[in-house]
Amino acid sequence: MSFTTTRRTALKAFAAIAVTAASLALAACSTGAGATPSADALATLTPGKITIGTGNPAYEPWVVGDKPESGKGYEAAVAYAVADKLGFAKADVVWVRTTFDEAIAPGPKNFDFNLQQYSITDERKKNVDFSSPYYSTTQTVITTKGSKADGVTTIAGLKGLLIGAATGTTSFSAIENVIKPTTAAAAFNSNDDAKAALEAGQIDALVVDLPTALYLTAAELTDGKIVGQLDGSAAGDQFGLVLDKGSPLTAKVSAAVDALQADGTLAALQTKWLADYAGAPVLK
Repeated sequence: MSFTTTRRTALKAFAAIAVTAASLALAACSTGAGATPSADALATLTPGKITIGTGNPAYEPWVVGDKPESGKGYEAAVAYAVADKLGFAKADVVWVRTTFDEAIAPGPKNFDFNLQQYSITDERKKNVDFSSPYYSTTQTVITTKGSKADGVTTIAGLKGLLIGAATGTTSFSAIENVIKPTTAAAAFNSNDDAKAALEAGQIDALVVDLPTALYLTAAELTDGKIVGQLDGSAAGDQFGLVLDKGSPLTAKVSAAVDALQADGTLAALQTKWLADYAGAPVLK
């Protein structure tokens, strides 16, 4: 074999190696950190599906018509946006219902993540993981026309009243730590139970987050009224998605929420679903 023939053979072999190396490099890049996550590669409860929990019932403006599968309402829309960032189609989202307390209690979960206005607190972090925050709010006092709380304009004016909230919530903590009433706060299993007690005149006022306060007074309560936001009630209280403690999904779900924050999706969804729920007097 001539030197020229040998040289040509070597060059062809080198070219083949170079092409193979380039192909491998491109393949590596396609599965790198910047790539869209593969739903099949995520350790979800059901392979190829993502299971999302919410309340029973789920209130507006968080979920419209108690139908999270519609994607209507701020939290329903956020849930589908997160699922999309993780690589799941809308058809691959499975919804389950939980009470507020059971979702943040220790132990295995029946969901991959849950959202029903869970404020991120150090105490809750002992039992569950939280994603990055997807919304910030304040605590608000509501009542009905003619009640003892009707016309109150200061926190001091609330101290002698019987005030309730759902147990285990930051709303309940705000009663104890900000209002500090002379009568112990009334605890209820859910906002639904607390709302019924307010309508029945069993309590003078109810504390909930601001969007829920505005919705309840406008659409759920007869002669419902906003008393005002609680000054110092953890202003900027942040809501996070709840995951099982030590979940392998926590970092990925947080990254998805961060991406939705960065690209303006969360702001756009807040404008769409929460724009009518802004503003209320501040009680000091």
